[in-house]
Amino acid sequence: MTYIPILISLVLASASLHAKAQITAAVSCASKYEIPVQAKSGGHSYASYSTDGYNGILMIDLENFNSVSLDNKTGIAAVGGGVRLGNLAQGIWDQGRRALGHGTCPGVGIGGHFTHGGYGYSSRAFGLALEQIIGLDVVLANGSFVKIDNETLGDAYYALRGAADSFGVVTTFYLQTSTAPEVIKFSYSFLQGLESIENATAVFMGVQNFSLYSPVVDRNLGLGVTLGGNATSYTVHGTWFGSSSVEPTDWITSLAMLGGEGNLTVPLHGFLQQDNFYAKSVSTNVSFAEEPIRKFFEYAYSAGRGLNAPISWFSIINLYGGPDSQIGAEGKNGSWAAYSGFDDLWGCRICHERSYNAYLNYIDPELDRDEAWHLYYGKPLFERLKSLKRDLDPGYVFWNPQSIPVWNDTWVL
Repeated sequence: MTYIPILISLVLASASLHAKAQITAAVSCASKYEIPVQAKSGGHSYASYSTDGYNGILMIDLENFNSVSLDNKTGIAAVGGGVRLGNLAQGIWDQGRRALGHGTCPGVGIGGHFTHGGYGYSSRAFGLALEQIIGLDVVLANGSFVKIDNETLGDAYYALRGAADSFGVVTTFYLQTSTAPEVIKFSYSFLQGLESIENATAVFMGVQNFSLYSPVVDRNLGLGVTLGGNATSYTVHGTWFGSSSVEPTDWITSLAMLGGEGNLTVPLHGFLQQDNFYAKSVSTNVSFAEEPIRKFFEYAYSAGRGLNAPISWFSIINLYGGPDSQIGAEGKNGSWAAYSGFDDLWGCRICHERSYNAYLNYIDPELDRDEAWHLYYGKPLFERLKSLKRDLDPGYVFWNPQSIPVWNDTWVL
């Protein structure tokens, strides 16, 4: 099999029916000539998989699919596949004071973020980003352009919400929004956590116990711990929905504060904000034991990994579950999705007699394919996705270095 040693990029002129026809034609042509296809929404894949991570592929650039339209009667927003999170949040706020649960970085594209999980501080109240998807306009591997939901092509609907890079090109998302709440944003620096490994571990265990067992914690709390600046800051931060003696702010202002950019909207064209970094992730359905946390801080505080580290680094720990969390709530929007937390309760890998996996939106290109599939999906979900891949994309049209395979063999270009 011979591949063209360049990146083929299809940038569409608009999100019109003609442009959608161009996508169907492009996917059909790529299928005929065995050229792998990937969609590019915001271009923020940590592994550059929106450009397939390999030369000789067809990248379909959805930059011009950037409309946001809210139906105020139903609360459903129709959102183009190239919309970025900041413009999405500003659009539904301006049109109806509505909200969605998603991440905080304004420039991130909706495509990868919403179809591979999509966590943010509001996720415990609204569910992950993918749980708010109620329908999709998508081009499938056979070149057909279809609108799908839980009742229409339910298998594709299931697979695209969690593994869209392996199953299709989403041109429009239909998202169930919520009433925007008042928000209190908070942060507190635990300086004593920097004084010793014992203090650092004790602070973390105290915050974790509070988040999981305090009777005052409910879905309205979003909570995270950041070890920042090469272990020079140790901060607990988050949001709470509601009002109190602390001055609350409105939803849209809180998003701008969390995004750190001053405002949410980013340019529709020519947005080139970039950063160079490498990320790894771990998630669990159980609380972290004290000993692994102690070892983490020993590693983080050791010589050469603190102030004198050869590179700049930070770590973020976020609360997904806990009391009343709506992440993975059964029956949300009519169907489970292809996300490991929903099908096997995060049960992906046993490490120190505990269950761990990884977050697909923090994709790690250093993982080999078997390890990536294991960590991101877990065996039961991965086996189902392989079966759906054989049904929906038997010709392996949608490919990247860690995409779902058709069979058990590994296809390496």
